[in-house]
Amino acid sequence: MENNPFQTIAPSIEGNQALREPQIEAFAKLVAFAGSSSDTDREVGVVLPVGCGKSGLITLCPFAFRAKRTLVVAPGVRIAQQLHNDFDPTRPSMFYQKCSVLSGPPYPEPVEIRGTTTNRGDLDASDVVLTNIQQLQGNENRWLQTLPPDFFDLILLDEAHHNVAASWETLRTRFPSARIVNFSATPMRSDGQLMAGRIIYSYPIFRAIQRGYVKRLKAIVLNPTTLKYIRRDDGREIEVGLEEVCRLGEEDSDFRRSIVTSTETLNTIVDASIRELDRIRTLTGENRLKIIASALNYEHCIQVVAAYRARGKRADYVHSKEDGAANERVMQRLANHELDVIVQVRKLGEGFDHPFLSVAAVFSVFRELSPFVQFVGRIMRAVAQNEPDNPLNQGSVIFHAGANIARRWQDFQQFSQADQEFFDQLLPVENLNFDNANEIAIEPVLRIPPQIQVSSQTTVTLEEIPLLSQDDDARRAFELLQSKGFTAADYQQATTLLRPVPTTRVGERKAARAAIESRVQNEVGKILTSRGVSPGGKNLDKKLFSRTNFVILKSAIDKKFMKHVGMATGSRSEYTQIQLNSISDNFDALVNAAVTEVFNG
Repeated sequence: MENNPFQTIAPSIEGNQALREPQIEAFAKLVAFAGSSSDTDREVGVVLPVGCGKSGLITLCPFAFRAKRTLVVAPGVRIAQQLHNDFDPTRPSMFYQKCSVLSGPPYPEPVEIRGTTTNRGDLDASDVVLTNIQQLQGNENRWLQTLPPDFFDLILLDEAHHNVAASWETLRTRFPSARIVNFSATPMRSDGQLMAGRIIYSYPIFRAIQRGYVKRLKAIVLNPTTLKYIRRDDGREIEVGLEEVCRLGEEDSDFRRSIVTSTETLNTIVDASIRELDRIRTLTGENRLKIIASALNYEHCIQVVAAYRARGKRADYVHSKEDGAANERVMQRLANHELDVIVQVRKLGEGFDHPFLSVAAVFSVFRELSPFVQFVGRIMRAVAQNEPDNPLNQGSVIFHAGANIARRWQDFQQFSQADQEFFDQLLPVENLNFDNANEIAIEPVLRIPPQIQVSSQTTVTLEEIPLLSQDDDARRAFELLQSKGFTAADYQQATTLLRPVPTTRVGERKAARAAIESRVQNEVGKILTSRGVSPGGKNLDKKLFSRTNFVILKSAIDKKFMKHVGMATGSRSEYTQIQLNSISDNFDALVNAAVTEVFNG
């Protein structure tokens, strides 16, 4: 294109106070790479932790290469739309204006490939084309078939730890002369496979914490003096001490799952996370700070939400089983600060940004470091930008000693202190479905319920472990941070006694009732889907043909509940805790009876 701004305009980079240190440093590395006649690499990588300005750097990158036309590719719709917004000159928040990179027009001309709303003429008139990888898939893809091989001279791949997939390789070969830059918070997947390209720049987490780009983190470990558990295979109750709890957590997968699902231990994680949230809220005076909790599956989401609600916290969950409208309503409540706790199963990943999440409660089982750090990354975004000593910029990760998370935290400590070239804030790549343009979410494989049930534990203490430990490098770093107001308490281990959060009987009853209602709705949808019956159809209504199949089956289940506890129609609000417990204990049998009645009656 004539008068291409990437080729004719010099952006304001060096000394620009609106840009972040890693953006300026990485841009210089990209300029050097682009101008090196001796560098034969076609493809390179840049690694920035969460909150360090990766999206902004992507908008700067075409200037470094003086690109003719740039293709920017994201792994999902949401990220692609956010990147387009950063280039869009009609938006006041467009990156070039927001950070005074360009003094005024002409701005680079962006266009987004989205279904049939964009045509070839739009692409010909553009300087930068943005899309998600799903739009460029398939052997008959109209874009890949019609665009000449030299249409793009620069390709930027965001969240590039995805880019080992076959669909990304097709993109590389289709434009063989284009230089490629991969951007990610990690070049490594959880299976150890690396993204393509030599890493020419990475920004360590330690410096990100030091500059106030991300929160300071610490772990709070729940250490029971003793713990009793019952093995379901023989019904034997066994009592073990803390050392054995940790060993079992490392070696026994059933034990790990029981820690995060058994009421006795689950409640202590809930209590500790609430205590920590209340502490930070009181310290800062900021009541918009929140908890994010990781759950194992849909049913576990409901269980965790009920525990928080019983303690008076406004809690809800998002999950891929819920329809988009339901999840959107929950996300809007989160954005409006109408929630204290958000629970999810690896749903809030790429493109999710809510800096008021300050406490991460771990109710999941993380066998690998990568997904664990992805979850922890949700609480790392700084509330007060560039203020490392601001008390708002602190985050806490809560986990039980028996869940084997301490091993993951130790790994996290090691590469947070070193200048490592990877930090995973994103979803692991395994089993991601790139066949459609919907948001990518991982649904854990359903497993057999754990054969262990925790029955009790005694005197739970809280052990604080800062992310940056007391080795020589970290000590020197803390000497610098001490000059900014930090004290020795920030990196010394501290032990306190966990005080359970009080509950009321009415709060527990309301939470239990809501949990059962959520379980019923989930079961109804699952049953109808498994039988190939449309929830919105009306073929199950044998009398009036006016009620949907969903309503018919749910009503039948509700009636079984009422009969089981001896209550009349319309008396659901009168159920006692004992009756709700009985329904929960006999849930599967009652549901099966209703299914038999509806489909065989």
